[in-house]
Amino acid sequence: MRWIAACLIGGLLACNAAQAQPAPEHPAIESAALEMLKASSQKLASAKALSFTAMTGYEAPARDGQPLFYTTLSQVALRRPDKLRVETPGDGPPSTLYYDGKTLMVYDPATNLTAVANAPPTIDAAMTEAYDKAAIFFPFMELLVADPYKNISEGITTAYVVGQSHVVGNTITDIVVFANANVQAEIWIGIDDGLPRLIRAVYPKDPLHARHEVVFSNWHLNQPMKDTDFQSDIALKAPRMPFARPDSAPSAKP
Repeated sequence: MRWIAACLIGGLLACNAAQAQPAPEHPAIESAALEMLKASSQKLASAKALSFTAMTGYEAPARDGQPLFYTTLSQVALRRPDKLRVETPGDGPPSTLYYDGKTLMVYDPATNLTAVANAPPTIDAAMTEAYDKAAIFFPFMELLVADPYKNISEGITTAYVVGQSHVVGNTITDIVVFANANVQAEIWIGIDDGLPRLIRAVYPKDPLHARHEVVFSNWHLNQPMKDTDFQSDIALKAPRMPFARPDSAPSAKP
């Protein structure tokens, strides 16, 4: 009984001591975090051309409701303001998206079919159209628009620096958390080059609240790229399929 009483008294003293300590100051938005996000965004936005590899992982429920984690690999090349290629060899059905400033093409090598659509003259507008028409979305594109910091900072409710990592991306990275009404994210940014190495995110409006992760590697900025890097004769010559959402109802017209 004396031992129990001592434990209770010790716990009470510890509780009182904890209550006596002032709460740690942790503002919701730290200027240092915003500066890191802005510097990384400007590094990406100022690059006339860039390429990288993105390993994307995401959760989706199985038939029994258990969350399964899927991954896809994408090789990305971009030249501002109107050239983009995203080659996705797997996992899942392989495909390549080509955008040359006038046309959007998505080529499926497994079936040798191509979806083609006219496109607006900027990468931002073209990817918006690709999503609206065919539900095509790449999570890393949020960092590659003309003004990534605007996307991040508008309506921001949380931004703070967690610390540094020495194990992500084979370099030292700053770890920054940020959130707004559309996303809750954590990003690892290389301290030497300001480039993203890892992003983990949850989308509050997603009813599943599934977790997403993108691992970045093989960054190359401002290397020469040719117009032909964003076109494909094989895709142009392939039979056509509709440029439409995969869940679209079939047309009544033949």
